[in-house]
Amino acid sequence: MNLNKLVRASIFAALAIGAGFALLMIPNIELISVIVFLAGMHLGASWGLIIGGTAEMVFSGLNPMGSGLAFPPLFISQILGMAFIGFSGGLLRHFFLKKKLSTTNIIALGAVGFMLTFIFDSITTLSYPISAGFDLSRTIGLYISGMGFTILHQASNAVVFAVGVPRVTKYLVKKE
Repeated sequence: MNLNKLVRASIFAALAIGAGFALLMIPNIELISVIVFLAGMHLGASWGLIIGGTAEMVFSGLNPMGSGLAFPPLFISQILGMAFIGFSGGLLRHFFLKKKLSTTNIIALGAVGFMLTFIFDSITTLSYPISAGFDLSRTIGLYISGMGFTILHQASNAVVFAVGVPRVTKYLVKKE
């Protein structure tokens, strides 16, 4: 194991957790996803997966607004969803880990942020009705009823990804 990468992974995880707690009281705005995505971009898909899962486990498990530990299916879905975001950052690093990103790349980053948040929100929203044994119509009804909240989250993350990633990647890319 590379000690340098382990230290960087620890820094990214701590940064994601700290940013999560810092913005805890602001609805629909969070920086954990973009930090985990950047971690995957910088350190690779496997590290992104580990960082995402670890950061979300600590953040959700110790959340004073309601610990994910109270409902294990939600807790597990949060961890898996954030691990997927970190893994995706590693998979997409060749597209976005550049000193200067084009307008097309920035728009694509917004779309990626929107889609990754959509997947995360879908997994976490569906964890309750599926684990509770709801039938298909009730599950769909619950999913649709939560869309107003999740669309705001997805739109805000699209902006955070489009604005934040280009500002950080220029410092993560090695000098050519």
